[in-house]
Amino acid sequence: MESVITLNDSLDTAVFYGVNNRNISCLRDQHPEVRIVARGYQVKVSGNDKAVERFTANLHAVEQFCLNHGTLTEANILDIIHGDITNQKSQITNKDFILHGVNGKTITARSLNQQRLVDEFEKSDLLFAIGPAGSGKTYTAIALAVRALRNKQVRRIILSRPAVEAGEKLGFLPGDMRDKIDPYLQPLYDALQDMMPGAKLNEFMERGIIQIAPLAFMRGRTLADAVVILDEAQNTTTAQLKMFLTRLGFGGKMIVTGDLTQIDLPATQTSGLKDAVDRLGGIDGISVVRFNDKDIVRHPLVKHIVDAYAPKQ
Repeated sequence: MESVITLNDSLDTAVFYGVNNRNISCLRDQHPEVRIVARGYQVKVSGNDKAVERFTANLHAVEQFCLNHGTLTEANILDIIHGDITNQKSQITNKDFILHGVNGKTITARSLNQQRLVDEFEKSDLLFAIGPAGSGKTYTAIALAVRALRNKQVRRIILSRPAVEAGEKLGFLPGDMRDKIDPYLQPLYDALQDMMPGAKLNEFMERGIIQIAPLAFMRGRTLADAVVILDEAQNTTTAQLKMFLTRLGFGGKMIVTGDLTQIDLPATQTSGLKDAVDRLGGIDGISVVRFNDKDIVRHPLVKHIVDAYAPKQ
């Protein structure tokens, strides 16, 4: 089957095709079963009937996104094709929007499960977000925390991670306590730096409005009027996670994130995250959002890597 698709003449083809035709190359990569020739406002596609129909539907969804927003990136294309945006969310809506980040960057829920996490945050005081690397669970959780702080729903954000190396021993690190723990917490800093200017972030950290600390520092605290996020919770023991969860105070919310396929604990220890979800999953006020490979919003190869390492059925 061969088909010629004529694009809307209101489309800015320079934006649509991207720098050095990167956007059309991304479309080709996502549809290896068809042959595509694109020139100006015409796109010729050939292949078997189902493959051509799939490509055509995705192309029109990408075209509509570009018309609506005046912009198009490879990430947008991957969202549309793999995030079911074709049928369910072809444009940013008020429901998807979370907050404006640095330089006016719009931070939105980019997949259905990210949106579920946003929705459940309004209903529940304790949430578990479980899923593969790159699915945006931690990034979305931090965006929700920053939004709650901006809206004065809470007074503090507290971010934590267990200090467990990913299969390697880092040895003794130089410097003071903050220097020693920063390598473990850098992913949390990265997300925060997307959401608020550096000067404001430093001010909030100096005043204790935003606190980033390893899990061991949570013992003995009561965390009221705060959004508390525990990242990489698959690397906690049952006792550690119980200790963390019982820190929840009045006016507070907790989000616990993790990937049960990336447990770095010794083989003799059980992941506290799996145990907690099994114990607490059915309790009112506690929500469990399970992400999957369709939620992956990093480089397209990440999805293939996750698939390759997934347990075989």
